[in-house]
Amino acid sequence: MSAQPATIARTASLADAHDIMRGHQVRHLPVLDAEGNVCGIVTERDLHLIETLADADPETTQVEDAMTENPFVVTSDTALDEVLQIMAEHKYGSVIVVGRDGVEGIFTTVDACAVFARMLQKEQIAEIAQL
Repeated sequence: MSAQPATIARTASLADAHDIMRGHQVRHLPVLDAEGNVCGIVTERDLHLIETLADADPETTQVEDAMTENPFVVTSDTALDEVLQIMAEHKYGSVIVVGRDGVEGIFTTVDACAVFARMLQKEQIAEIAQL
């Protein structure tokens, strides 16, 4: 999980979203409403899709026009196997982790692959140790 990920306001521009993504080297941004609550998620792919429209200007088009509303959100005590199962069933590319103080992290399919790789490595080390 990427702890304390960058976030963006729903009223920010697509150009602002690109700047944040480049600056933090991420492809997903949780979107917050005026009260600081998660109201969506915007991805690099979402930005590029909207920008292909003839009248979309990245400087004036707002993130809310590109975001996916009602993203998959969990708390930090949600079991990893449950998160992975839901991500797989619904083909979600990410999940936003929230806590008492707002967004705590974001868990992506890349993070899931890293967890799986570590599990396989541990299994291989255990098999080698048995030889």
